[in-house]
Amino acid sequence: MGGSYDVIVVGAGIIGLSCGYYLTKQGQRVVVLESGGFADGASGACDDMILFQSKKPGINLELAFESLELYRSLVGDLDDPLGFENYGGMVLIENQRELEVMEEFVSQQKSYGLDVEILSKAEMRKKQPFLDERFIASTYSPMDSQAYPFAVMHRFARKGREMGMQIVHHAPVIGIERDGSGIFSVTTTQKLIYKAPVIVNAGGAWAGKIASLVGEYVPMEPRRGQIVITEKVPSIGDTNLWSARYLVSKLKTGMEIESTEEERRLGLGFAFTRTEGDSYLIGSTREYVGFDKRTTMEGIRAIINQATSFIPVLKDVNFIRAIAGLRPATPDGKMILGEHAALSGFFTAAGHEGDGISLAPITGKLLAQMVCDGSVQPRLEELSPNRFSQDRTEVS
Repeated sequence: MGGSYDVIVVGAGIIGLSCGYYLTKQGQRVVVLESGGFADGASGACDDMILFQSKKPGINLELAFESLELYRSLVGDLDDPLGFENYGGMVLIENQRELEVMEEFVSQQKSYGLDVEILSKAEMRKKQPFLDERFIASTYSPMDSQAYPFAVMHRFARKGREMGMQIVHHAPVIGIERDGSGIFSVTTTQKLIYKAPVIVNAGGAWAGKIASLVGEYVPMEPRRGQIVITEKVPSIGDTNLWSARYLVSKLKTGMEIESTEEERRLGLGFAFTRTEGDSYLIGSTREYVGFDKRTTMEGIRAIINQATSFIPVLKDVNFIRAIAGLRPATPDGKMILGEHAALSGFFTAAGHEGDGISLAPITGKLLAQMVCDGSVQPRLEELSPNRFSQDRTEVS
């Protein structure tokens, strides 16, 4: 195939396909290059959360609001329900110390516009009657939603193709060169060459490796997330669930969290979401194990043990499958979105870690605006890849 285009997107996960879709809508001739098959990466091995309650007030929460509105409009634009649901979410609180932290966090989120509240134990159990008795309270937000990643990716791809976007699977990128006129030449393992003045690096956990092909620095570390899937079961409670324990530790409050050595090693955090197929996705681990995306008996066992301790009726449910994917993690926990100052025409859109599904539409839309308009909103400067230039200097 090969050929000349306006933009080459490297990576056809949900972020790359969103970027490709919105760029194509803006009239750009786009090719998306993917090293594997459809949904082979993290987007095909993740949960389906559009989760607000995990986000601190700031740019991530702000973009999540905007992404939710885009999802609502995409249902019509892409002619598909996308598995979009508004079940709402609850964060489960086990003790008084967690409650104090979450009360403060909820207050901050409410001041930023999130519809969220603290529920008493009685109120919590009305929505979730099957919880273990040890939980003393929970948060609740009706805004927490979900979308089916496979449906979203499929429709981005289909609609993009209808508008002229090209997608090439099983085309790992092995070389990138830039000539004196500013045109990039991207070579794949098939020795095919694709040319364009703009490259979007949407390589997920591999974004650092893609950037290194042009001498750019993108600090990206893969973080394995294992998830267990149940058989089809009747609805267990009214909402999706998460645990305050992991969130409190993520907020870096200095509060010591009771956990086992195994839980710390696995980065175990509870998430419980219902799929449109009437099964549940239960997770997950957050492990730094390089590019190893195999499931492990240790991880599966830890997830199931935690789940059954939180919701005892799950002991009567069959767990039928486990999946694992590599979440792209940055040092500061924020995604990377923008053009590299030292290399005109080279953009990165990666590093969403567990927010790839949540932030995919807004990421694609903003990236397309950057490429086509040549301007960056001031609020997005904190997401720029150039924020890590000092780290690169120190490393070198």
